[in-house]
Amino acid sequence: MIEKDVIARVNDSASAALKADYKALGEQLARRGVNIDAVKAKVAAYGVAVPSWGVGTGGTRFARFPGTGEPRNIFDKMDDCAVIHQLTGATPSVSLHIPWDKADPADLKAKAEETGLSFDAMNSNTFQDQADQAHSYKFGSLSNADGATRQQAVEHNIECIEIGKAIGSKALTVWIGDGSNFPGQTNFTRQFERYLDAMRSVYKALPDDWRIFTEHKMYEPAFYSTVVQDWGTNYMIAQELGDRAYCLVDLGHHAPNVNIEMIVARLIQFGKLGGFHFNDSKYGDDDLDTASIDPYRLFLVFNELVDAELRQPRGFNPAHMLDQSHNVTDPIESLMVSAMEVQRAYAAALLVDRKALEGFQEGNDALMATATLKQAFRTDVEPILAMARLEKGAAIDPVSAYRAAGYRAKVADERPAVSGGGGGIV
Repeated sequence: MIEKDVIARVNDSASAALKADYKALGEQLARRGVNIDAVKAKVAAYGVAVPSWGVGTGGTRFARFPGTGEPRNIFDKMDDCAVIHQLTGATPSVSLHIPWDKADPADLKAKAEETGLSFDAMNSNTFQDQADQAHSYKFGSLSNADGATRQQAVEHNIECIEIGKAIGSKALTVWIGDGSNFPGQTNFTRQFERYLDAMRSVYKALPDDWRIFTEHKMYEPAFYSTVVQDWGTNYMIAQELGDRAYCLVDLGHHAPNVNIEMIVARLIQFGKLGGFHFNDSKYGDDDLDTASIDPYRLFLVFNELVDAELRQPRGFNPAHMLDQSHNVTDPIESLMVSAMEVQRAYAAALLVDRKALEGFQEGNDALMATATLKQAFRTDVEPILAMARLEKGAAIDPVSAYRAAGYRAKVADERPAVSGGGGGIV
């Protein structure tokens, strides 16, 4: 991890300016009837999970260019995740992916204690074949026409639950790549019936205090049809499975013009919002860094979340996680920046004048309603985020502290270089 004196040096050089900025922002917000310390306390208490796979270099369907000092196993990944939390104070948990992160649960728990992390939702993998599996997922997993293949996928998901129980996780996320590439390749109805039947078997194995999140995705890897292709199908799945089944919303899994914040509102309204995979996209499921393309949309999503936080509707307890592919940046830096962008959207949403907004909405004053949102979005909340980090012992400027510490160069000396000859996302 990063030496504390490195963080202290970086903080010392920026603390005086931060205190002045925080005071000035506090005075500005006070004139709007907002207590800056109350907002800071909520931001400080907020955390977003880091995906274990996110600390490795991603790739495209065509190529992958490994970075230096890439993690070799789950224990290296957790070291990297711990650095992200140490510097940002915003990522207290890590989400594992099985079998990529399969290890002795006792060793995983010991590593979590060493790094100060906890475990978020478990993630199963039936979208690629493993060396020791008996049946291929080339033509689907939980919806495969072959019963033995479906059973293999069910058993894998149950294995993920068992590992999660042993390490303190409380949720299972299921995303499948099942679909078809040609018209007529599969019967849509029978395929979906097979999926639901298999998922019911997984659901039965769920502990009473667990939740299961199903994730929709418009396309890819199948290019003609996808079994769980949109939020409507996802909602039907959650309704069919039961009270502990919820919908997971990945911001990159929608068509470019889809109104994601409205989807979030609908799922909240009917008690089926399970959580998020935060990222951004331009053309498709690019999994770009969170808020790198459309920070206003992220803010609008959090506007719905803060509204619900105040109302506390039925079933509202969403899980928050980053899910990104880092092809040309240092994954640790991208994840730190993304975690802070999520906090930024949350902080800005907390500044919305809810009473004024409701009045404008009820009075059909479209201009002032949108101006109320824009006022909160345009407020520079960076002093709130930075002060929350400083008071936690994290870094005022996490990226500067990370670079000053030379962490990447240090782990590169310990972790062998990875060949760049492979292709595809890994």
